[in-house]
Amino acid sequence: MLGYIARRALGAVISIVGVSAVVFIILRLSGDPAALLIDPTATQEQYLELRKILGLEGSIPEQYLRFVSSAASGDFGSSFRQGRPALDVVVERLPAIAQLAVGALLLTLIIAIPLGVLSAVHRDSTIDRIASLVTLLGQGIPTFWLGILLILIVSVSWRLLPVSGMGSVAHLVLPTITLAAHPISKFTRLTRSEMLEVLSQDYVRTARAKGLSEAVVRYRHALKNASIGLVTIIGLDVGYLLGGSVIVETVFAWPGIGRLMIDAISQRDFPVVQANVFVMANIVVLINLIVDVSYPLFDPRIRLQAQA
Repeated sequence: MLGYIARRALGAVISIVGVSAVVFIILRLSGDPAALLIDPTATQEQYLELRKILGLEGSIPEQYLRFVSSAASGDFGSSFRQGRPALDVVVERLPAIAQLAVGALLLTLIIAIPLGVLSAVHRDSTIDRIASLVTLLGQGIPTFWLGILLILIVSVSWRLLPVSGMGSVAHLVLPTITLAAHPISKFTRLTRSEMLEVLSQDYVRTARAKGLSEAVVRYRHALKNASIGLVTIIGLDVGYLLGGSVIVETVFAWPGIGRLMIDAISQRDFPVVQANVFVMANIVVLINLIVDVSYPLFDPRIRLQAQA
């Protein structure tokens, strides 16, 4: 098992380095931030001096080597706009995105798994049709449009919840619903399909024949064996929750790292973009590593394969 974890951790490190390299090169090819920051009346010597201060002198490979050397110690440079360490600028936004992403994930699990199970158990019934409608709407409605619609109805017309911003729990409700809409539809559909496959297996019929209650058969036996696919999607959806939060944060003026990323890209604030990508990549890779390691909890055969 330790060897398996070590191999996965090495792959995670390679992924993070690869992502950082691609983002670094793309940023350098997108434009010159020194040209945006310098006074239009500045001389060529002042322009070159500013590029040196910003760490933009030399070729792209030379700049990347300096970046890797500094990043290895946690130094991503200072924000071109704010003059503070870029990593500090990103880290202070993490609580906001954590609230939004965790809230959306919990809402997804609370709604999608029971609805998917009931849909599979009561196939072709009214609840199955409701679940199909939920998945259709969740996948078909654009995230930005749903957010604006919720603001107009719930906040403007009904005056029940705040329009935007971050503060109390009430501010979290609409952004969470908006961000969770698509994952709910996907999880519901996946749970239904996995449960339909599992419920047709021989061991489920055996459990029923032994006199076990329907709830025990569904949730202790069937759902546990259907959980590997669900856990995999949870790991993959972490990337969606972080990426999709860009739209949600913009619509609801939520101060998370998605909105910070958009602002930093538009301002060509390279250190903040690089620190942001590094943090997001680490979160995604870490969650997927945890998901990989958790597989043996659901299927002992994976534990034996990992130890072999």
